[in-house]
Amino acid sequence: MVPCYPKCALHQGNHLPIHRKAKASSSPEALGGTFLIRLAKLCLIWGVSGVFWSGSLRERMFRVMSRFLSNATNRIDAKGRVSVPSAFRSVLAQRNIQELYCFQDFVFPAISVGGLDLLERFERQIAAEDPFSPDANEMSLLIHGGGVFMRLDAEGRLMVTDFIRGFTGISDEVTFVGRADHFQLWQPQAFLAAQAQARGERKLAGKRS
Repeated sequence: MVPCYPKCALHQGNHLPIHRKAKASSSPEALGGTFLIRLAKLCLIWGVSGVFWSGSLRERMFRVMSRFLSNATNRIDAKGRVSVPSAFRSVLAQRNIQELYCFQDFVFPAISVGGLDLLERFERQIAAEDPFSPDANEMSLLIHGGGVFMRLDAEGRLMVTDFIRGFTGISDEVTFVGRADHFQLWQPQAFLAAQAQARGERKLAGKRS
C-alpha cells in the first residue's frame, strides 16, 4: 500500500516528505543555551584580542599584590631564628627574591630587607654622583658598609644575628613591618612608639593645613 502525503509536503517528482527545518524553540532552556553559545564565542574572541591589553592589566595586578603591607610580631626561637610572616614570604616568592639584601635603615632603628633590586636602586643613585663626592661616599658607607646578604631557611625562618640585634635592640621578639617594596625588622616597642609619633605628626599637619 502506497502512503499518501499532502502535495504541499512532497518534493516535486518525489514521494518522500520534505524535511522542514524545525522552528527554534523559544523556551527558557533553549534561550539559555543560545546565550551560553554566544557568551562562549565572545570569550574566544576576547581570549585572542585580549592578549594586547591583558599584559598591562596583569602587570598592574602583580604590582598591587606584590607589596609588603601591614605588620606582625613573631617570637625568636631558642636557636635565634624567627619565622617571617607567611604574607611576606608570599611576596618574596612572587618577586622571586631568594637572597635578601639587609641594611641598617637610614632613619629608623630598623633593618630594611629587600631583594637585589633594592641594592641596585641605591647603587644607581651613587653612580649618578661624582664617585669621590661626599654624597656618594656617605651613601656607600650606608648601603655597602651597613648591609649584608641573608637567606631564609627551608621553613621560612631568618637568623637574628648580632648585626640585627645590635642596631635595633631586638631581644626576644621581632616586629615585621611592610614598606611596600621591602620590609623592616623592628624591636616591637620601638615600632609602636615610632608609629604613634608618625600618626601624631600627621594629625598635627592636618590641623595646620
